[in-house]
Amino acid sequence: MLQYAVKRTLWMFPTFFLITMVVFTLINLAPGNPGGAEAEQQGGTTTSDAVRLFKQQFDLDKPILLNTRWALTRGDVRERIVVAHRLEGRAPTPAQLIAAKDALADDGNYLVQHLVGLLAEDPAPEIRALAADYLTRSASLPFVSERIGDPTAARDENRTRGAYNEAFKGWRCADGDAACLSDVTGKWQAWWEKERPRYEYTAGEKAWAFLFDTRFANYWWKLLHLDLGVSPNTRIPVLDTLLSKMKYSVSLSLTAVVLAYLIAVPLGVYSAVRSGSRSDTVLTIGLFVLYSLPTFFTGTVLLKLFADGDPLTWFPVGGFQSDAKELPVTTLGYLADVTWHVTLPILTSTSVALAALSRYARSGVIDVIRADYIRTARAKGLEEPIVIVKHAVRNGMIPILTLLGGFLPVLVSGSVVIEVVFTIPGMGSYLVDSINGRDYNAVMAVLLASAILTLVGILISDLSYALVDPRINLD
Repeated sequence: MLQYAVKRTLWMFPTFFLITMVVFTLINLAPGNPGGAEAEQQGGTTTSDAVRLFKQQFDLDKPILLNTRWALTRGDVRERIVVAHRLEGRAPTPAQLIAAKDALADDGNYLVQHLVGLLAEDPAPEIRALAADYLTRSASLPFVSERIGDPTAARDENRTRGAYNEAFKGWRCADGDAACLSDVTGKWQAWWEKERPRYEYTAGEKAWAFLFDTRFANYWWKLLHLDLGVSPNTRIPVLDTLLSKMKYSVSLSLTAVVLAYLIAVPLGVYSAVRSGSRSDTVLTIGLFVLYSLPTFFTGTVLLKLFADGDPLTWFPVGGFQSDAKELPVTTLGYLADVTWHVTLPILTSTSVALAALSRYARSGVIDVIRADYIRTARAKGLEEPIVIVKHAVRNGMIPILTLLGGFLPVLVSGSVVIEVVFTIPGMGSYLVDSINGRDYNAVMAVLLASAILTLVGILISDLSYALVDPRINLD
């Protein structure tokens, strides 16, 4: 079993990497443009300096998985400028206009050598003036993250880069004035002679950029440093928010899962032992009715009956605990207050899992009690409770253990419906708010936490098979 556990654990790493790649790609391909949303909030355009810095901070200016920007030609860059500014009689569609502007804003350092060439050699004065304007942005050095490594060194580096970028911000022309263009061209040519090696890429640098100068590679680099990024909406590190929300979801989900197993297994065993009886029929019908009720319906009915005053007002209508001013000062008082608030959410969550688990337990035990070794145990004169508990139940729990892998992710991701219905600030409601706010870092963090627990749950399920059934040899 140890060999199997080690082997499966090692396989988790490439599996998690592939899961990360798929989820990251789907999230980044989803409709919505965080850079565009930021521009709308600031009343500007997607090419403004504020939005450009915003996109650099969250790596939204980079390709998702693979980077081929080093293969751009001067003709490609000139075509983008012509389309983006409707020059030479061009009338691009809105989609072409946005694509050209985004490409000029996002491609950054990969445009520099081509913009310098256009500034020096292009015959159109308006193209040269725009090339100088784009150079002041593309030649700027991006700031480094202060959350990885030494923050003091990162701040010093950012001050140096800020001063470097500020030095050439005025090297542009408002129009195609020949004298201005001549002066600006001379300044950029002198700068280019010193900085040229930075922007002319060797074969090795192109290969590195192709694989690693991407959003996904940067995200994994941060992930290896336990940096899940910063929320673009709140500017708070996602990991801090994740940990603050997790206590609510873990408390609710863990309690509900434990209660569901404690109730479902005895009910399933009872139904299996009395299979075909009137009590089994009544229990089966009741559990199927319970299973058919949607979570939001069950939660709403419980709120209406026991919290909304129709007919009772035993529990609060939502929240995880009372307001800070009303919280009890003692530990027991605090636990009683939390229990008072979470009783209805836990009952709702338990009811969802209870019906399914009890049916799996029933079918598993029924299959076992019909086996030959159960009849042999009875023939030996063993009492019926011993036969059921010691032999039938243990070997009939494999279907239940299989479901364990699916319950673990709920401990982190929470139940979206239950947390929204009962206004609990857990991981489920956090995920909904993050999706609505296009907070890609937060959505990614929640999904990756769920993926990790899914892999762990599957491993635990596999290992538990050998514990309950000695006939299973994992090695």
